[in-house]
Amino acid sequence: MTRWYAVATQPRMELWARANLWERGLEVYLPQYMRRVRHARRVIEVKSAFFPGYLFVAADLELGHRRKVDSAPGTIGMVAFGEQPAAVPDAVMAELRRREGADGLHRIAAPGFRPGQKVRLAEGAFADHAALFESEVDATRVVVLLELLGRRVRMKVARDVVVAGA
Repeated sequence: MTRWYAVATQPRMELWARANLWERGLEVYLPQYMRRVRHARRVIEVKSAFFPGYLFVAADLELGHRRKVDSAPGTIGMVAFGEQPAAVPDAVMAELRRREGADGLHRIAAPGFRPGQKVRLAEGAFADHAALFESEVDATRVVVLLELLGRRVRMKVARDVVVAGA
């Protein structure tokens, strides 16, 4: 019976793993979104994996598809609990696909902050400390500059702990 499974990939090799799995005759799903990156002093938008280091494959373990997945270049192997690969519920896969735009990309809400804007950390060891927003890292993390011991220290923090104002 064909089911969906999460597959761990080598770092930043999601596209290569997807191509290799597809060439082996497997249905592959790699959710992506557009991300801004600095390159050659310019800011450009590039497609990035929505779940860095992972993709999904429809496989029938009884037909030997696990060997095809585990031996494909760019993959580390199926996500498993013990020796048994963990199947992803069909409802989860349907919801992921439903949230895609017409262009096949997931939308990430903008952080709502501009570089250099004063922000405050709402939780954690630095709760109520003022900081400056610098950039977004991915769908869940941002970079802020925090004043510590007379120096500005760059920190990656969860997006949801950063609030406007200082």
